[in-house]
Amino acid sequence: MKKILFIIIVLIFSNASYAQNQNISKGNIFDGEPFLAVNPLHPRHMVVAWMGYFPYTKIYIKTKVTFDGGQTWSSLNSIPHTNALYGSADPSLAFDNSGNVFLSFIDFDKNSGSGAVFVVKSTDGGLTWSNPVEVINANADTQKPIDRPWISVDRSGGVHEGNIYITSMPPNVFGYLPPPYHPYFIVSTDGGYSFNPWRYLDTINWLAGNIIHQPVATNCVSSNGTFYAVYPSYVYSQNPLAQFIVASSSDAGNSFSYHTVFSSATSVKDTLAKKGYLILSDPGDDNHLVFAYLDVPYGDIDVFIRESYDAGVTWGNPVRINDDPISGNRMQDLLWGDFDNDGDLVFTWRDRRNGKDSTYETAYEIWGTYRNKDSANFSSNFKISDTLIAYDTMLAYSGNDFMCVKLINDTLNAVWGDTRDGKLNIWFQRMSVNGDITGIKQIATEEVPDIKIYPNPAASTFIVEGEGIKSIQVYNTSGEIMGEYGKVNVIDLSQMANGSYFIKVNTKNGTVSRKILKLN
Repeated sequence: MKKILFIIIVLIFSNASYAQNQNISKGNIFDGEPFLAVNPLHPRHMVVAWMGYFPYTKIYIKTKVTFDGGQTWSSLNSIPHTNALYGSADPSLAFDNSGNVFLSFIDFDKNSGSGAVFVVKSTDGGLTWSNPVEVINANADTQKPIDRPWISVDRSGGVHEGNIYITSMPPNVFGYLPPPYHPYFIVSTDGGYSFNPWRYLDTINWLAGNIIHQPVATNCVSSNGTFYAVYPSYVYSQNPLAQFIVASSSDAGNSFSYHTVFSSATSVKDTLAKKGYLILSDPGDDNHLVFAYLDVPYGDIDVFIRESYDAGVTWGNPVRINDDPISGNRMQDLLWGDFDNDGDLVFTWRDRRNGKDSTYETAYEIWGTYRNKDSANFSSNFKISDTLIAYDTMLAYSGNDFMCVKLINDTLNAVWGDTRDGKLNIWFQRMSVNGDITGIKQIATEEVPDIKIYPNPAASTFIVEGEGIKSIQVYNTSGEIMGEYGKVNVIDLSQMANGSYFIKVNTKNGTVSRKILKLN
Protein backbone atom coordinates (compact mmCIF):
# COMPACT_ATOMS: atom_id res chain seq x y z
CA MET A 1 0.00 0.00 0.00
CA LYS A 2 1.51 3.28 -1.01
CA LYS A 3 1.92 6.70 0.62
CA ILE A 4 4.03 8.68 -1.81
CA LEU A 5 3.44 11.17 -4.58
CA PHE A 6 4.76 11.11 -8.06
CA ILE A 7 5.15 13.48 -11.00
CA ILE A 8 4.37 13.09 -14.66
CA ILE A 9 7.31 13.87 -16.93
CA VAL A 10 8.65 13.37 -20.42
CA LEU A 11 12.09 12.17 -21.41
CA ILE A 12 14.59 13.50 -23.97
CA PHE A 13 16.71 11.25 -26.11
CA SER A 14 19.63 13.64 -26.42
CA ASN A 15 23.02 13.42 -24.76
CA ALA A 16 23.49 17.15 -24.44
CA SER A 17 20.14 18.66 -23.48
CA TYR A 18 17.04 18.09 -21.47
CA ALA A 19 13.74 19.81 -20.80
CA GLN A 20 13.47 22.26 -17.97
CA ASN A 21 11.20 20.82 -15.31
CA GLN A 22 8.15 22.74 -14.17
CA ASN A 23 6.28 22.30 -10.94
CA ILE A 24 2.77 21.98 -12.29
CA SER A 25 0.80 20.52 -9.38
CA LYS A 26 1.83 22.73 -6.44
CA GLY A 27 -0.67 20.81 -4.36
CA ASN A 28 -0.95 20.93 -0.60
CA ILE A 29 -3.17 17.82 -0.42
CA PHE A 30 -1.49 14.43 -0.65
CA ASP A 31 -1.59 12.82 -4.11
CA GLY A 32 0.54 9.76 -4.77
CA GLU A 33 1.44 6.79 -6.92
CA PRO A 34 0.02 7.82 -10.30
CA PHE A 35 -0.39 5.34 -13.12
CA LEU A 36 -0.66 6.36 -16.78
CA ALA A 37 -2.44 4.66 -19.69
CA VAL A 38 -2.47 5.74 -23.34
CA ASN A 39 -5.27 4.90 -25.77
CA PRO A 40 -3.74 2.70 -28.52
CA LEU A 41 -6.23 4.12 -31.05
CA HIS A 42 -5.54 7.77 -30.22
CA PRO A 43 -2.16 8.43 -28.56
CA ARG A 44 -3.16 11.94 -27.48
CA HIS A 45 -5.84 10.42 -25.27
CA MET A 46 -4.40 9.53 -21.86
CA VAL A 47 -5.77 8.66 -18.44
CA VAL A 48 -3.97 9.12 -15.13
CA ALA A 49 -5.02 7.55 -11.83
CA TRP A 50 -3.43 8.08 -8.45
CA MET A 51 -3.99 7.83 -4.70
CA GLY A 52 -5.16 11.07 -3.12
CA TYR A 53 -6.73 12.56 -0.05
CA PHE A 54 -9.82 14.63 0.21
CA PRO A 55 -9.69 16.62 3.46
CA TYR A 56 -10.54 14.57 6.57
CA THR A 57 -11.11 11.36 4.60
CA LYS A 58 -9.27 8.18 3.77
CA ILE A 59 -7.38 7.86 0.49
CA TYR A 60 -9.41 7.75 -2.73
CA ILE A 61 -8.36 6.79 -6.24
CA LYS A 62 -8.48 9.97 -8.32
CA THR A 63 -8.43 10.19 -12.11
CA LYS A 64 -8.04 12.77 -14.84
CA VAL A 65 -8.18 12.56 -18.63
CA THR A 66 -6.61 14.42 -21.54
CA PHE A 67 -7.75 14.16 -25.14
CA ASP A 68 -5.11 16.51 -26.56
CA GLY A 69 -1.81 15.04 -25.44
CA GLY A 70 -1.69 16.75 -22.07
CA GLN A 71 -2.38 20.30 -23.18
CA THR A 72 -5.52 20.28 -21.07
CA TRP A 73 -6.98 17.89 -18.53
CA SER A 74 -10.51 17.05 -17.45
CA SER A 75 -11.90 17.94 -14.07
CA LEU A 76 -10.99 15.69 -11.16
CA ASN A 77 -12.85 12.42 -10.73
CA SER A 78 -12.70 10.02 -7.78
CA ILE A 79 -13.71 6.39 -7.39
CA PRO A 80 -16.20 5.93 -4.53
CA HIS A 81 -15.29 3.48 -1.78
CA THR A 82 -17.14 0.17 -1.70
CA ASN A 83 -17.43 0.50 2.08
CA ALA A 84 -17.50 3.66 4.17
CA LEU A 85 -14.67 2.33 6.35
CA TYR A 86 -12.37 1.58 3.42
CA GLY A 87 -9.45 3.43 1.90
CA SER A 88 -8.08 2.83 -1.58
CA ALA A 89 -4.61 2.17 -2.97
CA ASP A 90 -2.51 0.81 -5.82
CA PRO A 91 -4.16 2.01 -9.05
CA SER A 92 -3.23 0.31 -12.32
CA LEU A 93 -4.66 1.11 -15.77
CA ALA A 94 -4.95 -0.52 -19.19
CA PHE A 95 -6.85 0.15 -22.42
CA ASP A 96 -8.41 -2.44 -24.70
CA ASN A 97 -8.50 -2.18 -28.50
CA SER A 98 -11.96 -0.58 -28.47
CA GLY A 99 -10.87 2.43 -26.44
CA ASN A 100 -12.34 1.18 -23.15
CA VAL A 101 -10.09 1.74 -20.16
CA PHE A 102 -9.91 -0.46 -17.07
CA LEU A 103 -8.74 0.61 -13.62
CA SER A 104 -7.75 -1.90 -10.95
CA PHE A 105 -7.25 -0.88 -7.33
CA ILE A 106 -7.56 -2.03 -3.73
CA ASP A 107 -10.34 -0.92 -1.42
CA PHE A 108 -9.74 -2.16 2.14
CA ASP A 109 -9.70 -1.58 5.89
CA LYS A 110 -6.46 -2.64 7.58
CA ASN A 111 -8.02 -2.74 11.05
CA SER A 112 -10.62 -5.36 10.16
CA GLY A 113 -8.48 -7.10 7.54
CA SER A 114 -11.29 -6.82 5.02
CA GLY A 115 -11.39 -5.55 1.46
CA ALA A 116 -10.77 -6.68 -2.10
CA VAL A 117 -9.18 -5.91 -5.42
CA PHE A 118 -11.70 -4.24 -7.73
CA VAL A 119 -11.87 -3.24 -11.39
CA VAL A 120 -13.92 -0.40 -12.82
CA LYS A 121 -14.46 0.25 -16.53
CA SER A 122 -14.86 3.46 -18.50
CA THR A 123 -16.48 3.54 -21.93
CA ASP A 124 -16.13 7.32 -22.33
CA GLY A 125 -12.37 7.57 -22.16
CA GLY A 126 -12.00 7.77 -18.39
CA LEU A 127 -14.43 10.59 -17.63
CA THR A 128 -16.88 8.32 -15.84
CA TRP A 129 -16.51 4.84 -14.36
CA SER A 130 -18.74 1.81 -13.89
CA ASN A 131 -19.62 0.25 -10.58
CA PRO A 132 -16.69 -1.78 -9.19
CA VAL A 133 -16.42 -5.49 -9.94
CA GLU A 134 -14.67 -7.63 -7.32
CA VAL A 135 -11.59 -9.46 -8.58
CA ILE A 136 -10.32 -11.22 -5.44
CA ASN A 137 -11.36 -10.81 -1.82
CA ALA A 138 -9.05 -10.37 1.18
CA ASN A 139 -10.63 -13.44 2.75
CA ALA A 140 -10.18 -15.60 -0.33
CA ASP A 141 -6.99 -17.04 1.18
CA THR A 142 -5.29 -16.90 4.58
CA GLN A 143 -2.58 -14.64 3.11
CA LYS A 144 -5.17 -11.97 2.20
CA PRO A 145 -4.11 -11.65 -1.45
CA ILE A 146 -4.98 -8.04 -2.25
CA ASP A 147 -1.75 -6.05 -2.51
CA ARG A 148 -0.28 -4.45 -5.66
CA PRO A 149 -2.81 -5.60 -8.27
CA TRP A 150 -1.26 -5.36 -11.71
CA ILE A 151 -3.53 -5.24 -14.77
CA SER A 152 -2.87 -6.22 -18.39
CA VAL A 153 -5.31 -6.47 -21.29
CA ASP A 154 -4.94 -8.76 -24.32
CA ARG A 155 -4.86 -6.54 -27.44
CA SER A 156 -3.49 -9.24 -29.75
CA GLY A 157 -6.55 -9.61 -31.99
CA GLY A 158 -6.40 -13.36 -31.31
CA VAL A 159 -8.81 -15.78 -29.66
CA HIS A 160 -8.27 -14.21 -26.23
CA GLU A 161 -8.61 -10.60 -27.40
CA GLY A 162 -10.03 -8.45 -24.60
CA ASN A 163 -9.13 -10.77 -21.73
CA ILE A 164 -8.20 -8.87 -18.57
CA TYR A 165 -5.44 -10.31 -16.40
CA ILE A 166 -4.76 -9.37 -12.77
CA THR A 167 -1.91 -10.48 -10.52
CA SER A 168 -1.71 -9.71 -6.80
CA MET A 169 0.14 -10.76 -3.64
CA PRO A 170 -0.13 -10.77 0.19
CA PRO A 171 -0.12 -7.29 1.75
CA ASN A 172 2.12 -5.75 4.40
CA VAL A 173 -0.53 -3.83 6.35
CA PHE A 174 -2.50 -6.63 8.02
CA GLY A 175 0.28 -7.70 10.37
CA TYR A 176 2.11 -11.03 10.27
CA LEU A 177 0.69 -13.52 7.81
CA PRO A 178 1.93 -17.12 7.98
CA PRO A 179 3.74 -18.75 5.03
CA PRO A 180 3.75 -20.05 2.40
CA TYR A 181 3.51 -16.93 0.26
CA HIS A 182 2.16 -16.92 -3.28
CA PRO A 183 1.55 -14.60 -6.21
CA TYR A 184 -2.07 -14.79 -7.39
CA PHE A 185 -3.59 -14.91 -10.88
CA ILE A 186 -7.12 -13.95 -11.94
CA VAL A 187 -8.61 -13.51 -15.44
CA SER A 188 -11.78 -12.01 -16.87
CA THR A 189 -12.92 -13.47 -20.18
CA ASP A 190 -16.02 -11.28 -20.55
CA GLY A 191 -14.55 -7.80 -20.70
CA GLY A 192 -14.44 -7.20 -16.95
CA TYR A 193 -18.07 -7.97 -16.11
CA SER A 194 -16.90 -10.87 -13.95
CA PHE A 195 -13.65 -12.58 -12.97
CA ASN A 196 -12.92 -16.28 -12.94
CA PRO A 197 -11.92 -18.03 -9.70
CA TRP A 198 -8.40 -17.12 -8.56
CA ARG A 199 -5.46 -19.50 -8.58
CA TYR A 200 -1.88 -19.44 -7.35
CA LEU A 201 0.46 -18.26 -10.07
CA ASP A 202 3.30 -20.37 -8.67
CA THR A 203 3.18 -24.15 -8.51
CA ILE A 204 5.13 -27.17 -7.29
CA ASN A 205 8.82 -26.95 -8.25
CA TRP A 206 8.23 -23.28 -9.09
CA LEU A 207 7.03 -21.99 -5.72
CA ALA A 208 7.69 -18.49 -4.39
CA GLY A 209 8.31 -20.05 -0.97
CA ASN A 210 8.25 -19.08 2.70
CA ILE A 211 10.98 -16.42 2.82
CA ILE A 212 9.76 -13.71 0.43
CA HIS A 213 6.67 -12.26 2.11
CA GLN A 214 5.52 -10.26 -0.91
CA PRO A 215 6.30 -12.05 -4.19
CA VAL A 216 5.21 -9.27 -6.56
CA ALA A 217 4.22 -10.63 -9.97
CA THR A 218 4.76 -8.06 -12.71
CA ASN A 219 2.90 -9.03 -15.88
CA CYS A 220 2.36 -8.24 -19.56
CA VAL A 221 0.66 -9.70 -22.65
CA SER A 222 2.56 -10.16 -25.91
CA SER A 223 1.26 -9.20 -29.33
CA ASN A 224 0.36 -12.86 -29.99
CA GLY A 225 -1.76 -13.05 -26.84
CA THR A 226 0.64 -14.90 -24.53
CA PHE A 227 0.43 -13.85 -20.89
CA TYR A 228 3.72 -13.48 -18.98
CA ALA A 229 4.44 -12.78 -15.33
CA VAL A 230 7.71 -12.73 -13.38
CA TYR A 231 7.88 -13.29 -9.62
CA PRO A 232 10.72 -13.88 -7.12
CA SER A 233 11.38 -17.23 -5.45
CA TYR A 234 13.58 -18.62 -2.73
CA VAL A 235 13.07 -22.32 -2.03
CA TYR A 236 16.34 -24.19 -1.40
CA SER A 237 15.01 -27.54 -2.69
CA GLN A 238 14.16 -25.85 -6.01
CA ASN A 239 17.35 -23.82 -6.26
CA PRO A 240 20.01 -23.10 -3.62
CA LEU A 241 20.00 -19.50 -4.87
CA ALA A 242 17.20 -16.96 -4.98
CA GLN A 243 15.73 -16.68 -8.45
CA PHE A 244 13.23 -14.89 -10.64
CA ILE A 245 10.72 -17.18 -12.36
CA VAL A 246 8.73 -16.40 -15.50
CA ALA A 247 5.31 -18.02 -15.88
CA SER A 248 3.68 -17.96 -19.31
CA SER A 249 0.31 -19.03 -20.67
CA SER A 250 -0.99 -19.06 -24.23
CA ASP A 251 -4.45 -20.34 -23.23
CA ALA A 252 -5.70 -17.58 -20.93
CA GLY A 253 -4.28 -19.13 -17.79
CA ASN A 254 -5.70 -22.63 -18.16
CA SER A 255 -2.12 -23.93 -18.17
CA PHE A 256 1.29 -22.40 -17.49
CA SER A 257 4.89 -23.03 -18.46
CA TYR A 258 7.72 -22.01 -16.12
CA HIS A 259 11.34 -21.06 -16.64
CA THR A 260 14.07 -19.40 -14.60
CA VAL A 261 15.02 -15.90 -15.69
CA PHE A 262 18.15 -16.06 -13.54
CA SER A 263 19.33 -17.06 -10.06
CA SER A 264 21.80 -15.12 -7.97
CA ALA A 265 23.59 -15.07 -4.63
CA THR A 266 23.44 -11.25 -4.58
CA SER A 267 20.44 -9.11 -3.74
CA VAL A 268 19.58 -5.55 -2.83
CA LYS A 269 19.73 -5.32 0.97
CA ASP A 270 18.92 -1.63 1.44
CA THR A 271 15.46 -1.53 3.02
CA LEU A 272 14.69 1.96 1.72
CA ALA A 273 15.62 1.36 -1.93
CA LYS A 274 12.61 1.10 -4.22
CA LYS A 275 13.31 -2.29 -5.76
CA GLY A 276 10.64 -2.53 -8.44
CA TYR A 277 11.22 -4.82 -11.42
CA LEU A 278 9.20 -5.48 -14.55
CA ILE A 279 8.78 -7.67 -17.57
CA LEU A 280 8.10 -6.12 -20.97
CA SER A 281 7.03 -7.73 -24.24
CA ASP A 282 8.24 -6.29 -27.54
CA PRO A 283 5.21 -5.43 -29.74
CA GLY A 284 7.39 -5.89 -32.81
CA ASP A 285 8.61 -9.41 -31.90
CA ASP A 286 6.39 -11.97 -30.12
CA ASN A 287 9.43 -13.88 -28.85
CA HIS A 288 11.34 -10.89 -27.47
CA LEU A 289 10.99 -10.20 -23.74
CA VAL A 290 12.96 -7.86 -21.48
CA PHE A 291 13.27 -8.18 -17.71
CA ALA A 292 14.55 -5.09 -15.87
CA TYR A 293 15.70 -5.14 -12.24
CA LEU A 294 18.18 -3.81 -9.68
CA ASP A 295 21.28 -5.70 -8.53
CA VAL A 296 24.55 -5.16 -6.64
CA PRO A 297 27.34 -7.17 -8.34
CA TYR A 298 29.64 -4.12 -8.19
CA GLY A 299 28.85 -3.18 -4.60
CA ASP A 300 26.32 -0.40 -5.21
CA ILE A 301 22.82 -0.67 -6.71
CA ASP A 302 22.73 -0.58 -10.52
CA VAL A 303 20.03 -1.03 -13.16
CA PHE A 304 20.21 -4.18 -15.28
CA ILE A 305 18.22 -5.87 -18.01
CA ARG A 306 18.16 -9.42 -19.35
CA GLU A 307 16.57 -10.33 -22.67
CA SER A 308 14.94 -13.43 -24.08
CA TYR A 309 14.44 -14.05 -27.80
CA ASP A 310 12.64 -17.38 -27.43
CA ALA A 311 9.54 -16.35 -25.45
CA GLY A 312 11.17 -16.63 -22.04
CA VAL A 313 12.70 -20.09 -22.31
CA THR A 314 16.29 -18.84 -22.14
CA TRP A 315 17.67 -15.49 -21.05
CA GLY A 316 20.84 -13.61 -21.92
CA ASN A 317 23.53 -12.20 -19.68
CA PRO A 318 22.87 -9.06 -17.60
CA VAL A 319 23.43 -5.66 -19.21
CA ARG A 320 24.09 -2.69 -16.94
CA ILE A 321 22.23 0.28 -18.45
CA ASN A 322 23.22 3.12 -16.10
CA ASP A 323 26.58 4.43 -17.32
CA ASP A 324 27.94 6.18 -14.23
CA PRO A 325 31.31 4.74 -13.06
CA ILE A 326 31.21 1.06 -12.10
CA SER A 327 31.66 0.61 -8.34
CA GLY A 328 31.20 4.36 -8.08
CA ASN A 329 29.56 4.14 -4.63
CA ARG A 330 26.23 5.52 -5.88
CA MET A 331 22.76 3.95 -5.68
CA GLN A 332 20.16 3.81 -8.47
CA ASP A 333 16.53 2.76 -7.98
CA LEU A 334 12.92 3.61 -8.92
CA LEU A 335 13.08 1.72 -12.22
CA TRP A 336 10.51 1.76 -15.02
CA GLY A 337 10.47 1.30 -18.81
CA ASP A 338 8.38 0.71 -21.92
CA PHE A 339 8.47 -0.48 -25.53
CA ASP A 340 7.17 1.62 -28.39
CA ASN A 341 4.78 -0.09 -30.79
CA ASP A 342 7.58 -0.92 -33.22
CA GLY A 343 10.16 -2.06 -30.66
CA ASP A 344 11.95 1.10 -29.49
CA LEU A 345 12.79 0.82 -25.79
CA VAL A 346 13.25 3.31 -22.95
CA PHE A 347 14.17 3.02 -19.27
CA THR A 348 14.19 5.60 -16.50
CA TRP A 349 15.33 5.54 -12.88
CA ARG A 350 16.21 7.69 -9.88
CA ASP A 351 19.93 8.39 -10.09
CA ARG A 352 22.37 9.45 -7.36
CA ARG A 353 25.58 9.76 -9.39
CA ASN A 354 25.77 13.41 -8.34
CA GLY A 355 24.90 12.70 -4.70
CA LYS A 356 27.44 12.46 -1.91
CA ASP A 357 27.51 8.71 -1.21
CA SER A 358 25.90 5.33 -1.87
CA THR A 359 23.07 5.67 0.62
CA TYR A 360 19.39 6.10 -0.18
CA GLU A 361 19.33 9.28 1.88
CA THR A 362 21.28 11.51 -0.47
CA ALA A 363 20.54 14.01 -3.25
CA TYR A 364 19.20 12.56 -6.48
CA GLU A 365 18.11 13.24 -10.07
CA ILE A 366 16.06 11.40 -12.68
CA TRP A 367 17.98 9.85 -15.58
CA GLY A 368 17.16 7.60 -18.52
CA THR A 369 18.40 5.77 -21.58
CA TYR A 370 16.89 4.83 -24.95
CA ARG A 371 17.47 2.09 -27.53
CA ASN A 372 16.17 2.28 -31.07
CA LYS A 373 14.72 -0.95 -32.44
CA ASP A 374 17.46 -1.03 -35.08
CA SER A 375 20.28 -0.58 -32.58
CA ALA A 376 22.05 -3.12 -30.37
CA ASN A 377 23.12 -0.49 -27.85
CA PHE A 378 21.48 1.97 -25.51
CA SER A 379 22.13 5.68 -25.75
CA SER A 380 24.36 7.47 -23.30
CA ASN A 381 22.38 8.19 -20.15
CA PHE A 382 20.62 11.53 -20.21
CA LYS A 383 19.43 13.66 -17.35
CA ILE A 384 15.70 14.28 -17.13
CA SER A 385 15.46 16.39 -13.99
CA ASP A 386 17.00 19.84 -14.17
CA THR A 387 18.28 20.13 -10.62
CA LEU A 388 19.99 18.08 -7.93
CA ILE A 389 17.17 17.35 -5.47
CA ALA A 390 17.94 17.16 -1.77
CA TYR A 391 16.81 14.04 0.06
CA ASP A 392 13.54 14.41 1.97
CA THR A 393 12.31 12.01 4.65
CA MET A 394 9.03 11.60 2.73
CA LEU A 395 10.96 9.27 0.43
CA ALA A 396 11.44 6.79 3.27
CA TYR A 397 7.80 5.74 2.86
CA SER A 398 6.80 3.02 0.44
CA GLY A 399 4.94 4.03 -2.69
CA ASN A 400 7.43 5.38 -5.20
CA ASP A 401 8.75 1.97 -6.16
CA PHE A 402 7.84 2.22 -9.82
CA MET A 403 7.68 4.84 -12.57
CA CYS A 404 4.97 4.56 -15.18
CA VAL A 405 6.51 5.39 -18.55
CA LYS A 406 4.60 5.09 -21.82
CA LEU A 407 6.41 5.32 -25.15
CA ILE A 408 3.90 5.71 -28.00
CA ASN A 409 4.84 6.46 -31.61
CA ASP A 410 8.23 7.90 -30.59
CA THR A 411 6.54 10.16 -28.06
CA LEU A 412 7.19 9.56 -24.41
CA ASN A 413 4.85 10.16 -21.47
CA ALA A 414 6.01 9.20 -18.00
CA VAL A 415 5.53 9.63 -14.25
CA TRP A 416 8.01 10.37 -11.49
CA GLY A 417 8.09 12.27 -8.22
CA ASP A 418 10.65 14.44 -6.47
CA THR A 419 10.90 16.58 -3.36
CA ARG A 420 12.67 19.70 -4.60
CA ASP A 421 10.02 21.93 -3.00
CA GLY A 422 9.99 20.03 0.27
CA LYS A 423 6.90 18.10 -0.81
CA LEU A 424 5.87 15.73 -3.53
CA ASN A 425 3.79 17.00 -6.46
CA ILE A 426 2.41 15.56 -9.69
CA TRP A 427 3.76 16.78 -13.02
CA PHE A 428 3.17 16.05 -16.69
CA GLN A 429 5.40 16.40 -19.72
CA ARG A 430 5.04 14.99 -23.20
CA MET A 431 8.06 14.95 -25.48
CA SER A 432 9.02 13.51 -28.84
CA VAL A 433 12.28 11.65 -29.28
CA ASN A 434 13.95 14.70 -30.79
CA GLY A 435 13.54 16.56 -27.52
CA ASP A 436 10.62 18.83 -28.43
CA ILE A 437 8.20 19.48 -25.59
CA THR A 438 4.71 18.94 -26.94
CA GLY A 439 2.75 19.55 -23.77
CA ILE A 440 3.08 20.36 -20.10
CA LYS A 441 0.08 21.03 -17.90
CA GLN A 442 -1.05 20.60 -14.33
CA ILE A 443 -3.09 17.50 -13.60
CA ALA A 444 -3.38 17.29 -9.83
CA THR A 445 -4.81 20.65 -8.86
CA GLU A 446 -7.99 20.63 -6.83
CA GLU A 447 -8.94 24.06 -8.25
CA VAL A 448 -11.46 23.48 -11.06
CA PRO A 449 -13.13 26.37 -12.96
CA ASP A 450 -16.88 26.68 -12.39
CA ILE A 451 -18.41 25.84 -15.78
CA LYS A 452 -22.04 25.04 -16.55
CA ILE A 453 -23.20 23.42 -19.81
CA TYR A 454 -26.93 23.11 -20.50
CA PRO A 455 -29.33 21.82 -21.62
CA ASN A 456 -27.81 18.35 -21.59
CA PRO A 457 -28.97 16.31 -23.48
CA ALA A 458 -29.90 18.70 -26.28
CA ALA A 459 -30.93 18.39 -29.92
CA SER A 460 -28.48 20.93 -31.34
CA THR A 461 -27.54 23.91 -29.16
CA PHE A 462 -25.59 23.82 -25.90
CA ILE A 463 -25.04 26.87 -23.69
CA VAL A 464 -21.69 27.18 -21.93
CA GLU A 465 -21.49 29.50 -18.92
CA GLY A 466 -18.44 30.44 -16.89
CA GLU A 467 -16.02 33.26 -16.18
CA GLY A 468 -13.04 34.03 -18.37
CA ILE A 469 -13.81 31.63 -21.23
CA LYS A 470 -10.99 31.77 -23.78
CA SER A 471 -11.87 28.98 -26.23
CA ILE A 472 -13.92 25.80 -26.56
CA GLN A 473 -13.24 22.51 -28.35
CA VAL A 474 -15.57 19.60 -29.03
CA TYR A 475 -14.23 16.02 -29.21
CA ASN A 476 -15.83 12.74 -30.12
CA THR A 477 -15.49 9.68 -27.85
CA SER A 478 -12.36 8.59 -29.73
CA GLY A 479 -10.57 11.80 -28.83
CA GLU A 480 -10.79 13.36 -32.32
CA ILE A 481 -11.45 17.09 -32.40
CA MET A 482 -14.78 17.88 -34.10
CA GLY A 483 -14.94 21.64 -33.72
CA GLU A 484 -13.13 24.66 -32.30
CA TYR A 485 -14.75 27.87 -31.10
CA GLY A 486 -13.54 31.21 -29.78
CA LYS A 487 -14.94 33.28 -26.93
CA VAL A 488 -18.51 32.13 -27.38
CA ASN A 489 -21.10 30.69 -25.03
CA VAL A 490 -23.41 28.98 -27.53
CA ILE A 491 -22.24 25.80 -29.32
CA ASP A 492 -24.30 24.63 -32.29
CA LEU A 493 -23.88 20.89 -32.98
CA SER A 494 -26.80 20.54 -35.34
CA GLN A 495 -24.54 19.29 -38.16
CA MET A 496 -23.06 16.51 -36.02
CA ALA A 497 -24.41 12.98 -35.64
CA ASN A 498 -26.37 12.07 -32.53
CA GLY A 499 -24.33 10.59 -29.69
CA SER A 500 -21.88 11.44 -26.92
CA TYR A 501 -19.28 14.21 -27.21
CA PHE A 502 -16.90 16.02 -24.87
CA ILE A 503 -16.76 19.79 -24.56
CA LYS A 504 -13.43 21.18 -23.37
CA VAL A 505 -13.67 24.73 -22.02
CA ASN A 506 -10.44 26.72 -21.68
CA THR A 507 -10.66 29.60 -19.22
CA LYS A 508 -8.20 32.02 -17.65
CA ASN A 509 -8.43 29.92 -14.47
CA GLY A 510 -7.87 26.53 -16.07
CA THR A 511 -9.61 23.96 -18.23
CA VAL A 512 -12.44 21.50 -17.71
CA SER A 513 -13.95 18.78 -19.90
CA ARG A 514 -17.59 17.71 -19.72
CA LYS A 515 -19.54 14.94 -21.41
CA ILE A 516 -22.62 15.95 -23.41
CA LEU A 517 -25.27 13.96 -25.24
CA LYS A 518 -26.73 15.13 -28.57
CA LEU A 519 -30.20 13.76 -29.28
CA ASN A 520 -32.97 14.60 -31.74
